[in-house]
Amino acid sequence: MSEPNRSPDLGQWGRPLRRRVKYAAPKSTGTDGPPVGPVDDPAALERAAVIVRAERPPAPTGVEVIGAPKSSQPHEPSEPDAHDFQMRDLVVHMAKGLVDHPDDVAVEILTAGNEGELELRVHQDDMGHVIGKQGRTARSLRLALGAAAARVDRRMGLEIAD
Repeated sequence: MSEPNRSPDLGQWGRPLRRRVKYAAPKSTGTDGPPVGPVDDPAALERAAVIVRAERPPAPTGVEVIGAPKSSQPHEPSEPDAHDFQMRDLVVHMAKGLVDHPDDVAVEILTAGNEGELELRVHQDDMGHVIGKQGRTARSLRLALGAAAARVDRRMGLEIAD
């Protein structure tokens, strides 16, 4: 660079001589907006906005809400059917492949029906194999069980007993 083309605020090596401010400090002009925090001035309290709430319309009936339970009636405990026994056999099959003592694997049907629940019991030494690091194996068992149950339009949960 030649001397005439050099900017007056650059040093010898092209670096700025002083540091530039990257942001501007907020300027306070007194009472621009509503006060923040506790207010002792009664005049400021009178000027505060009043919240007016409109009445909500009643909820429509007969409309399906996404994520809501399918039936609003409390479900009665039902007898296990063929699908419940298939889900139980699936969990037994998967658990026997994971453990060192496959004869000690037992799965009990706690609740049957659309919202079923199964309980898995294994030998105490195999508990770590079934749960896995940070519960990843147990999560995979539950995921596979849930996917199999979804194929027959059900939900199934899995509890691992101590």
